[in-house]
Amino acid sequence: SIIGRQIASHPARRLLDALEPSSDRAALEEAHRETHEAVALLNEAAALKNVTIRFSGLPGIDEGLARIGIEGASLDGKEIYDLLQWLDRAAELRASISNAGDHYPLLARRSTQLADLRPVLRSIAGKLHPNGTLADHASVALERIRRGMDRQREAIQHSLEKFLRLHKDDGVLQDDFVTIRSERFVIPLVAGQRGKIPGVIHAASGTGATLFVEPMETIALNNELVRLTEEEMRECHRILLELTATLREHAAAIRATIDAMAGLEFTFAKAR
Repeated sequence: SIIGRQIASHPARRLLDALEPSSDRAALEEAHRETHEAVALLNEAAALKNVTIRFSGLPGIDEGLARIGIEGASLDGKEIYDLLQWLDRAAELRASISNAGDHYPLLARRSTQLADLRPVLRSIAGKLHPNGTLADHASVALERIRRGMDRQREAIQHSLEKFLRLHKDDGVLQDDFVTIRSERFVIPLVAGQRGKIPGVIHAASGTGATLFVEPMETIALNNELVRLTEEEMRECHRILLELTATLREHAAAIRATIDAMAGLEFTFAKAR
């Protein structure tokens, strides 16, 4: 439809899909007045450039929004980040419509349904990257763990590089590089020379000519890295539970805000 081409988000699309003819004259007249306000506001925004009305680029949030109300459930990092994108855009819209003055009473009334969740945004800001991974400073513990992981990787790398130098001319190395197999740092050995290097085999090449071996002297170092990795996973899970709980405290306001955003997007789609 003509309106559909102006709609970007799923919530607004659902409003369009649910649209039916109406005989409620008062409701229709109010909807038309609101659309006329939106036309005027878009013209003002284009002329003065002091108002930003945009709905494009918002991510899908259906699954995250559904699980936010389930006590004890955790959203993943991407779902949390995507919800924050909506709340940030809602704050932008609320400010833009508010700054437009008293000429748009119906839009102003609808914009009051956009909850002011700036404190929530500030409490989570910077803790998540756009792909949903947690930033190092998401917690003091996570930063400490990741620093330890970096130091451990360096120690393993140095240990294996020393090993490669020592055995460079022994004929046991298939190549002189360090790689990862089964989440462990290993080196490639000539399969026929396996008995000359004590260690744990983690994989073989497709041809069987190369074995990827973890030398005995790095097993303890690798074990410590595995321990730190598991600790990191537990801390990330704890942080995501905490962030989800923060959003859950405002679940009703978040849903109302997204509903209001959908209504505004639908109105501005008609205006465009």
